[in-house]
Amino acid sequence: MATRKNAFYAQSGGVTAVINASACGVIQTARAHSDKIGKVYAGRNGIIGALTEDLIDTSRESAAAIELLRSTPSGAFGSCRFKLKSLEANQREYERLIEVFRAHDIGYFFYNGGGDSADTCYKVSQLAQGMGYPIQAIHVPKTVDNDLPITDCCPGFGSVAKYVAVSTLEASFDVRSMAKTSTKVFVLEVMGRHAGWIAAAGGLVQDHGIPVVVLFPEIEFDPAKFIARVDALVKTHGYCTVVVSEGCHYPDGKFLAEQGTRDAFGHAQLGGAAPVVANMVKQALGHKFHWAVADYLQRSARHIASKTDVKQAYELGKAAVQMALKGHNAVMPTIDRVSDAPYKYKIGMAPLAKVANAEKFMPRSFITADGFGITDACKRYLLPLIQGEDYPKYRNGLPVYATLKNVAVARKLAPFELK
Repeated sequence: MATRKNAFYAQSGGVTAVINASACGVIQTARAHSDKIGKVYAGRNGIIGALTEDLIDTSRESAAAIELLRSTPSGAFGSCRFKLKSLEANQREYERLIEVFRAHDIGYFFYNGGGDSADTCYKVSQLAQGMGYPIQAIHVPKTVDNDLPITDCCPGFGSVAKYVAVSTLEASFDVRSMAKTSTKVFVLEVMGRHAGWIAAAGGLVQDHGIPVVVLFPEIEFDPAKFIARVDALVKTHGYCTVVVSEGCHYPDGKFLAEQGTRDAFGHAQLGGAAPVVANMVKQALGHKFHWAVADYLQRSARHIASKTDVKQAYELGKAAVQMALKGHNAVMPTIDRVSDAPYKYKIGMAPLAKVANAEKFMPRSFITADGFGITDACKRYLLPLIQGEDYPKYRNGLPVYATLKNVAVARKLAPFELK
């Protein structure tokens, strides 16, 4: 590889409160090594930007604008739910990526996303070698679901966990106030297709005296057992809160929230577990209820982001560039926990061959024997990840967030049609 190549950075999948902090880490670190890295081009709307040669020249952004990314939620360059097929099924897309990289002298590929993104990054590294085009392909981890393997936690999760824990606590105080003559059961639906990490964060309110029932994807849903638990808590406390993961399912595998549709990755389209659960309670026990779906609010809430999460998101973006400069390829920087209390960690590195298409689920030891709460071991894991506040600056009562210019790079190739 020549001594100075350009870099490509893209954001993929559902965005988070801190994915832009990783972008900030990538861009600032690349700028600090301008002797080895030329410009950083970002893909407009993720990997689609590379396929269609719709690149953004981040060098046109001021240092202040890039710094502001650190406290700005969601994806500053646009993200996408677009999964590249296998090399065998659609090699033309991968070859197109290499063509674009070659045309724009790109020697570094930083893909910021979850499991599907890790798979894409790994395949790009393989194809680049096969085509004789040298490129350092580094995956920057991101997912609110916290389900990437090897790394102790994923940037984006700590902040969503903090939001869910705080929201569960505050809403429970509301229900407790009204329970005598009004609502007795509040149901909050949170994200988590196959792994219950986010739902587990709602269980942290147990230590605040809140009667809470947590429904995990890892535990098959038993309606009768669930209703009995809610009934017992309401009789004892006068109310209860239910935190249900969107991935909660029956023993036959059918999701409570399944709508019969599929998303762009082929996953079942979920959303609607909360009203299903709430109506079960109403029909069985007659209690008045309210339900809410945290949806985009949980993953975009930068105003209450975890300081730990913001710090780690930035550090992993920085580490990705450093690993590429050292010649690493097809790897992902990781968070390696050293101790719980005091919380200590170091930055590690995992091969993408072991990350791609793998999921990390909640250990059974993190879930109470009855399947409705979290254990002390789970609390020890979760609590460090939600510590600290990293408030954005405010102006006129609202947060100050970055809106970049996102200046396009001139195209050099013929148009490419996505299939």
